Order: sequence, then structure tokens, then C-alpha cells
Amino acid sequence: MPTFRDAADRATIVARLDRLTEQMSPKWGRFTAAKMLAHMTDACRMALGELPVRRRNIPLIDRFPVKQLVLYVLPFPKNSPTAREIISRAPESFDVERAQLKALITQLDGNTGKAPHPLFGPLTPDEWGVLGYKHLDHHLRQFGV
Repeated sequence: MPTFRDAADRATIVARLDRLTEQMSPKWGRFTAAKMLAHMTDACRMALGELPVRRRNIPLIDRFPVKQLVLYVLPFPKNSPTAREIISRAPESFDVERAQLKALITQLDGNTGKAPHPLFGPLTPDEWGVLGYKHLDHHLRQFGV
């Protein structure tokens, strides 16, 4: 399973980020490319414990086997809801957002797990690594990258 904790996986996802352009339109959803980068930057900040996010109580999602299915098996649904804290910030410039995201990805090789995930609760560094990769992969696919 690809993860931010693996250097080769990080390099692959960064190469995909480099192919993203500001002019690309999403295949679904309302994000602009810059807004998606801001969302992902804030999601990484959340994983590193730098951005507090309010816990959401959705029954069973943080328990076995539902949590494992979402993390490791099922694809992310298109247009699924997300924490307000990681979509509320206006993006800086496209290039600034991409640079910030790339820098944060390099920090996610084992420095995660400092804060609980708003849906899944406490996650191990391995779970954060898989979830982070899967989340960014989802959004890069949204823009055809």
C-alpha cells in the first residue's frame, strides 16, 4: 500500500504534483487546483498536529473493520464531506501552495500521529502515512494527474 512514509512513494506523488497546473479543472467537485492544494496542505498540517480539527462522531467509522476498510480497501467517495477546518482557508498563490504541500509531505515520513483524526480518532504513524497518500492521490485523480 503506498504511503507517505516511503521515500519512493513520496517521490511519485511529488512528481504528480509537479504535473498539476493552475489551469486544470476538476473532473468532479468545486475545488480549483489552488484550493485543492490549500486543502491538502491543511490536511498535512492536521496530521502533523499543527492544525487542530474538531472531532466528528460518526458511529462505527473509527472501529474495526470499518476504519480498516476505509483506510486500506475502499476508494474515497467523490464529493465526500470533510472537516471545515481544512477547507475554510483561502489559498495563497498556486506556486506557494504547491511548494508548501511538497515541504509538508517530506515531514510525513514518521512525524505523524500527534493529533487524532476527526473521523478515525487516534491513528498510528503508519495509518497516517497511508491515509495521507490515499487522500492526495484522490485529489490528484480529481484533476486528472
